[in-house]
Amino acid sequence: MNSPAAGCKASHNRTHTQTSTTRTRRVTGARQQAHPQGSEVARDDDKRDRSSPWLPVFRMSWGLRLRLVERFVVSSSLLREPPTFKGWQLSLCAAAGEAGGSFVSSRPRPPGVRVGPAADPERAREEAGRRARSRMRRYCAANRLNRLGTLTYAGAGVHDPRQARADVGVFFRRLRAETGGKPFPYVWVPEWHKSGHGLHLHFAVGDFIARGKIDRAWGRGFVHIKLLGDLPVGSGSFAQSRKAAGYLSKYVGKSFDDDAAGVKRPKGLHRFDVAQGYTPKRVLLQGASRDEVLEAAAGAMGGPPDVFWSSDEAEGWQGPPTVWVQWRG
Repeated sequence: MNSPAAGCKASHNRTHTQTSTTRTRRVTGARQQAHPQGSEVARDDDKRDRSSPWLPVFRMSWGLRLRLVERFVVSSSLLREPPTFKGWQLSLCAAAGEAGGSFVSSRPRPPGVRVGPAADPERAREEAGRRARSRMRRYCAANRLNRLGTLTYAGAGVHDPRQARADVGVFFRRLRAETGGKPFPYVWVPEWHKSGHGLHLHFAVGDFIARGKIDRAWGRGFVHIKLLGDLPVGSGSFAQSRKAAGYLSKYVGKSFDDDAAGVKRPKGLHRFDVAQGYTPKRVLLQGASRDEVLEAAAGAMGGPPDVFWSSDEAEGWQGPPTVWVQWRG
């Protein structure tokens, strides 16, 4: 005995089939009206329909067609080889007044993340530290961060890096409120205290902020702040910021040594953090020779660089020919 639900389902299927048949008849009738049976156009259409390899695609629903196209695009992107370039590439960060690059002699490696330990862990730490210090230097110089501060905990201190990070977040939100609510660039880096007091936090800002506002924003211990001065005449507009970056970079470098000594950072925590939205942009310059890309950088900066370094000066250099330049500003 058939249930009422089964009867409704069968009725629905019959209705759907009749509707599909009616639509097919309408399309066929319109086509026959436009091209009567036996005409040359109708014969060509019938032959093309029977011989076309795309006939199964045309009979698919639009959802299946879209999924087929997406799969084709993904497959094509995976098969596409990366573009080749042979010559000099120079990355120019105009806001920070520096540029660096090297000679590219082969096809770049395909994108991907290498899994597993480094072949030379010591060299890997050195390279990671160098990249971190470079990012910090560019950020400080581009945003003119020339005031250094240190935040210290009262009492026994804090030994949990995640707690210290949360406290710094609260500190900068309060400091922003103390200074009128307008966002501003900053950078901060943690350091383990030698006496076992736990973590204290070093930071750099650019604008003058009254000491009382910093004290109220921290509220967990002691604050020290100073403007970096006493620089030689003619040092340029980037000098104070680069000096601040130099101080903070020492603590970034120590964090790599701490990792090697077994003082591990929790996963997901950076060695230093910055205010979002102020990272300086870089432009990639390409040319057939080193002089060509350096000339392009000098044109963008309005003059030749004041500091020049080449891998030719480094004894035992193992990498590709490399150059690094800097402007005083």
